[in-house]
Amino acid sequence: MKTQLLTLNGKTFSIEELNHLPANDGESDFEKSTLSFCRSWLNGQKEFVIHTSGSTGTPKEIILKRSAMEQSAQMTIRALQLKSSDTSLVCLDTKYIAGQMMLVRSLIHGMDIIAVEPTANPLSNLEQSVDFTALVPYQLDTVLSESPKKLNQIRCAIVGGAAVSRSLRQKAKKSKCSLYTTYGMTEIISHIALQKLNGPSSTENFETLDGVRIRTDARGCLCIQANHLGDEIVTNDLVEIIDQTKFKWLGRIDNIINSGGVKLIPERIEAALEKIFDSLHLPNRFFVAGVPDNKFGQRVVVVIEGSVIIQEVRSKILESARPALNKFETPKEFLFVPKFVETANGKINRSASLNLCLSSNSKQP
Repeated sequence: MKTQLLTLNGKTFSIEELNHLPANDGESDFEKSTLSFCRSWLNGQKEFVIHTSGSTGTPKEIILKRSAMEQSAQMTIRALQLKSSDTSLVCLDTKYIAGQMMLVRSLIHGMDIIAVEPTANPLSNLEQSVDFTALVPYQLDTVLSESPKKLNQIRCAIVGGAAVSRSLRQKAKKSKCSLYTTYGMTEIISHIALQKLNGPSSTENFETLDGVRIRTDARGCLCIQANHLGDEIVTNDLVEIIDQTKFKWLGRIDNIINSGGVKLIPERIEAALEKIFDSLHLPNRFFVAGVPDNKFGQRVVVVIEGSVIIQEVRSKILESARPALNKFETPKEFLFVPKFVETANGKINRSASLNLCLSSNSKQP
């Protein structure tokens, strides 16, 4: 029987050794949280308190059962055909669900674990081949920009935590690593659906894992049933159901803009603008939002991170947008903020960023 190993920031232990290490062992917060979670799991802890990221609301604590986490992990293991002889790379914050579930999948399946600090490019010092990892889009983008060959050392990677942009999808197509974006959240214990990003089986739709049942409610939002979840989970994600196992994500109902009685989905507008930003070689991050308007209730604005874009370029954006967007969707203003507000795990906090933008009077004429 093989000895399962954990290599944490270059220091290697057998899994059996972890309980014999000093309780305060670990130099960084990442090392401490990783060792703490592994010890709790190996000691048979039955419930775990997980903190949500706060990207779509106020951060909160959720109690997850060990048995539910195990079932979720097994669903991913089967879907990706992971083997006990595989090696996993954990490079997400292990204080949150994504990093912790990487540890759970590895621990219950007997995979060796390489755990490294969650930096922008966690593969920069990777020397060996790895079978499985999880990344956020920012990490994937950085790796593809700085060291794309390193990604080819990984057989399979899931990408979650935020939407994968059109430009990132294009970059990812050339990678030999099998890349999947995930649909998930803390409440559903990581993810319940995968979408292939590259290779001949790439798709625009999410496909549910085995045992997951989906429907939409009267609002058009996704409702999820699965054995490991207990009660049905009702989300605020607008989706289009393709069939019993496939759906297309459209956007968040929380972000809907009501302009003159017409309901607009910001994510649809963002997808059109992203193509234009790419064509104009604009690297700025941005999002679409609604701000109060005396006449229409709300008007569409584009909130852009970074330095102010000159009027000539803004005019080009609007001109290029007309064929793709209707008159209600066309942005009425451009707002600028030096740096977006982010959640603890690096997601853009839209409402806080918009409020910062409005309060600082950074709107440009």
